[in-house]
Amino acid sequence: ADGYYEYMMAECVYSTSDYSDMVYLQSLSFNKDVFLQFNSTVGKFVGLTELGVMNAERMNKDQALLQQLKAQVDTFCRHNAQILDSAVRDKA
Repeated sequence: ADGYYEYMMAECVYSTSDYSDMVYLQSLSFNKDVFLQFNSTVGKFVGLTELGVMNAERMNKDQALLQQLKAQVDTFCRHNAQILDSAVRDKA
């Protein structure tokens, strides 16, 4: 079918049981190509295409948005990882 396809994916990446290395990633894609990504370790948006660079420059000016996304490590990632990890441990 003809048309456009845009989506956002949020990921929490970590490898230690104390979550000290946890990173929140948010990727925005257009027609299956990632054009913009937020990384909580970097603390800002990074454009991966011409469109992404233009959007990163605009979005990185919004300090409230950047602070909200950096906080996702605690409010979204760590919170859900603790719930999921305890569910797995309780089943052992």
